[in-house]
Amino acid sequence: MKRNSIFAGIILCVILLATASCSNENETLVDNNALAPVRVHVSGFNVSQEDFPETRAAQNVANYSGINAVMLAFYEADGTEAYKRTQAKTDADFGEFSLSLPMGTYTMVALAYYYSDNSPLSLTSPTVASFTGSRAFETFAATQEVTISNTNAVDISATLSRIIAQLKVVSTDGKTADVTNVRMTLSAGGKDFNPSTGFATVNTGIANMVGNSADVGANSTSSTFLFLITDEQNINVTIETLDADGAVLFSKTVSNVPFQRNRVTKLSGAMYTNTAVAGSFQVSTEWISEHTMDF
Repeated sequence: MKRNSIFAGIILCVILLATASCSNENETLVDNNALAPVRVHVSGFNVSQEDFPETRAAQNVANYSGINAVMLAFYEADGTEAYKRTQAKTDADFGEFSLSLPMGTYTMVALAYYYSDNSPLSLTSPTVASFTGSRAFETFAATQEVTISNTNAVDISATLSRIIAQLKVVSTDGKTADVTNVRMTLSAGGKDFNPSTGFATVNTGIANMVGNSADVGANSTSSTFLFLITDEQNINVTIETLDADGAVLFSKTVSNVPFQRNRVTKLSGAMYTNTAVAGSFQVSTEWISEHTMDF
């Protein structure tokens, strides 16, 4: 398997704007309690992988449908939160942050992600974040140390990398009328992550049930996201179809499915008929290279 991990990016420009300081001909006095204005600009994406839809080079963050929220936070050395704000794509200033900070050294955390009311993102420190509902969504992150030693203007840039993996389950047969939902259960990984490393902070797995809107007789595609504890991780995946009452109509477990950050792993096979030949499921991992497994 080829392992040249390539991450999508968002360029952040942080501008520390100058304010007046007290001075005379012989000395300059710096007030450590003075506030330095800070402006953060999310300028766009530089995405080289093609299987996340609409990701292409130099794409403006406001035009990318994979995210609809940006969160920026600054933490002091002892972990105290000095500033945090979340912007929605509907905000007029989406991607532009203006704030003031006293002098000191901070850890800046920037997250770009897809927000859902059913699973909000919680950030509590530079090392602790979580989607608090039933599922995770596409996420980009960057952390950086920022030191404000005076009130002179300073420019800072950072690149946000996609830190999440995606599973796609594609049927090779047509959907039957009795199927309402698809449930994907992964034995490892999680929804909690460390923004500083991009890795999962739990490895207990996830279970995500999604609606199936495919027409009867048509192939279906279902997907879910997860954070990994390492850049590459093998995980058992159980695929189930369910009827409107929650009864399981089909169940298949695929062992040791390869996942990698910033990569889509696709599982394809028959999900709606009982005529599938054993071993017909295939695994293909498409972003960095293609890998096929027979089961």
